[in-house]
Amino acid sequence: QLRLTESGGGLVQAGGALRLSCVGTLYAISPFCMGWFRQFPGKEREGVASIAAVSEPPNYADSVKGRFAISRDNAANTIYLQMNNLKPEDTAVYYCARRQSTGCGGAGLNADAFDSWGQGTQVTVSL
Repeated sequence: QLRLTESGGGLVQAGGALRLSCVGTLYAISPFCMGWFRQFPGKEREGVASIAAVSEPPNYADSVKGRFAISRDNAANTIYLQMNNLKPEDTAVYYCARRQSTGCGGAGLNADAFDSWGQGTQVTVSL
């Protein structure tokens, strides 16, 4: 069973940057589409970004395009989310997840298409 552990969250001022990491243990992430999601209090999880195991462009939510970048290091069994120019509305718990497919395709930001999830890391952006 793949275990995912996020880190890198914290408190940052608006305009600042954070880099989230998600390490997989007990199973390789290299064959799979991986994603980042976030959840606001009282809301459903929403897709932020996803990256395929094959050559296809990453998917990004419109709200983060141009500010966030997803990447992966298969040798380290890790994916990253570089978040720049953070805004207070980015405040949420961020989760990483695996989809059991090599490509992310059109479902790349659909939480229902992902199965294994981390425990989340809190990101708080202050004014």
